[in-house]
This record gives sequence, structure tokens and C-alpha cells, in this order.
Amino acid sequence: MSGFPGSPKLLRGGIVVLDPDTGTVLRVITLQYNPDSVTRTLAIQAHGEASGDLTEALRLKGPATETIKVDIELDAADALEKPEESPDAVASGLHPQLAALEALVNPTAAYLAEVHGREGSGTLEIVPATVPLTLFVWGGNRIQPMRLTELSITEEAFDPRLNPIRAKVSLGMRVLTVADVGFDNPSGNLFLAYLRSREALAQRAPAGSLANLGIGGF
Repeated sequence: MSGFPGSPKLLRGGIVVLDPDTGTVLRVITLQYNPDSVTRTLAIQAHGEASGDLTEALRLKGPATETIKVDIELDAADALEKPEESPDAVASGLHPQLAALEALVNPTAAYLAEVHGREGSGTLEIVPATVPLTLFVWGGNRIQPMRLTELSITEEAFDPRLNPIRAKVSLGMRVLTVADVGFDNPSGNLFLAYLRSREALAQRAPAGSLANLGIGGF
């Protein structure tokens, strides 16, 4: 009997939630199904325009500002086929998975209650809420610190209790660079590690030649 498994193990994309100060993993949100596409947009941070100085025209102010857009699908059908193994899905449908994503963009109820109490006591300075550090993980070659900028949820099917059992979620993300967070924290270190990995991958790209472009020189 052959030991060949038939197909390689499929990695899942997901979001890792870290403590922003210590880097401790707080939660891992695994995508149920990998999206068919990942849209990435890099806005170049050029130093200046039309200055007439070549040295200025070729300068960059910092890392490109990268945004990522993915559309993911959630479905409780498989879990509901085995209700004895999935009591949460039976009781709440997809609410737990959706709530885990919503927690990434909302301050906690405890924080809001604390702010209300301070306002009532006349406290003048209230520090804005800090959300955990989030990473977008798409295989070993893409681990990027980011913050969610958009979360859109379309609930498409419901159980008899009106719990959502099928949903589409659109996630918008902005990659955090050292220009945003500096160098001396987990976010900055993770971005530098990602940038170094991209530089190493670039060295492995096939090299072209001027002949490929139909020219012999300049």
C-alpha cells in the first residue's frame, strides 16, 4: 500500500491577534475557506514631483503604503450536519465567528463603561482605546502587521432561530510599516522581517536581458 497522501496539505489563511506590547498570541482566526483572490495595492511614497533634480526624483520618503482587500465566505452547513460535535453552531450559527472579527474593530464594553465613568467624574484626559496588533497571514511568505480599515458582512441564510448560517465578509486592511509604528516594537520588527523576505524573493526572480526587449543597449 502506498504512503502517498494523494494531495498536499492545504494551508489556510487567517488573522493572528497579538498583544501589541509583548507580542503574545491572543487569538488565531482561521479562514474557513481561502478566498479566490487577494487584492493588494501599493501606494509609492515618492519624495517630490517635478523638482528638476534627478537625485530628488529618485528618492523615496519611506515604505510604500500597502492596502489589502479579501472577500471570505463562512458556512455553518458542515458543522450543523454533526450537531453533537458542534453545539455552538447549533445554538448560535455563525455569530461566534462574526463576533470574533467584529471584536477587532470595536473597543470593549468594559472600556466604554470606564470612559463613561471618567466623563461623569470630570476626568479631562481620556486615552483612546487600543486594539490588539493583528497580522494577516497568507502562507509562510506573507506575514504582515496590519490594522483593519473595513469590515463588511452580508448574512445570506439563517436557521429557524434567525442565526446566520452563511455569510460573506469583505475585509480591508492597511499594512503597518516602520513609518507608522517605529522600529522598537513587535509591529516594526514584523514589518522589517516581511520586507527582508520580499527582498530575498526578488533576488530569485528570473533575470531578463535587453535582447528580450528588442534593444541592444542605450
